[in-house]
Amino acid sequence: MTDYRDILRTIYNVFRQPSGLVSIILDVVIIAFLVYKLLKYTRGTRAYEVLKGVGVLFILSILGRVAGLNTITWVLDGILSSGTIFVILFILFTPELRRVLERLGSGTKRLGQRMMTVDIERQQMVQDLQRTILRLSRRRVGVLLVFEQKTGLEDIAATGTRLDAILSGALVENIFEPKTALHDGAAVVRDTTIIAAACLLPLSDDPKVARELGTRHRAAIGCSAASDCVVLVVSEETGAISIAREGKLIRYLDEKALSDTLEGLLLHNTGAFPWMRTRVSDRKAKEGKGHVR
Repeated sequence: MTDYRDILRTIYNVFRQPSGLVSIILDVVIIAFLVYKLLKYTRGTRAYEVLKGVGVLFILSILGRVAGLNTITWVLDGILSSGTIFVILFILFTPELRRVLERLGSGTKRLGQRMMTVDIERQQMVQDLQRTILRLSRRRVGVLLVFEQKTGLEDIAATGTRLDAILSGALVENIFEPKTALHDGAAVVRDTTIIAAACLLPLSDDPKVARELGTRHRAAIGCSAASDCVVLVVSEETGAISIAREGKLIRYLDEKALSDTLEGLLLHNTGAFPWMRTRVSDRKAKEGKGHVR
C-alpha cells in the first residue's frame, strides 16, 4: 500500500509545482525522440532485435510490479538496474552504435544545409523576380501580382485559371506577355507559388483615388483594402512600378524599393514594409501631389 501512497504523493507534488510537470514532460519527449531515432537507425541490424528484447524486459518488469510478482520483478530489476546488460550491449554493438551516432550528426548537418538552401533559393527568387519586373517596366508591360498574406484569397483565385506553379521571373513574364491567354487579370501568389492567373479583382470605389489611375491600379487598391494582401502593379502606360497595401498606393518605386518589397514578401523580412507608409518618389513629392490613396 506504501507504493501507491508514494505514487499519489509524487503526483500531487508534480501538479502543485507546474515547473516539475514541465520537466517531466520534457524528459519524456526527449527520451521518446532518442528511442525513436535509435530504433529507426538500427532497423535491419542485429542491434535492432536485441533492443526489442530489452524493451520486452522493461515491459515485463513493469507488469510484474503491477501484478505483484515479486520474484520476477526482483530478477528483472537486478538485470536492468545493475547496468551489466548495457555494458554487454555496448561491447557487442559498438559498430552499430557508432553508425547511429554518425547518422544523428549527419542528420543535424543536413537539416542546417536544407535551411540554408531554402534561404538561398528564396534570395535567388527575389533577384530573378526583381529583374523580370524591371524588364517588364522598361517594356511597359502591364503587371498585376497579388501576394496573399494571412487572409486567404481562394475566392479571387477561383475567378481565374488555376496554376499552382512555382513562382519565377520567366513564369511571370509569360503570364503578362501581351496577347497571351492569361495576361488580362491578376496573378495570385501564395508564399512562393502562383496559385492562379487571369483573376478578377474588386475595383476601388473610393472617390479620393486619383482620376489618372486606370483599372489596374484601382483593382490593386480595391483588393488591398478588402484584405491584408500586397499588390504589385506595373503600368502599361508609363511603366511605373507601384505597390498597394491596406488600400493605399505607393507609386514610382525605384530598384531599391522594389527589392525591399520583394524581400519582405518572399523572405518574410518584416523590416522591409515600414517604408511603404512614408516613402514617396522625390519627383512626385516636389510636384506636391499625394499618391497615397
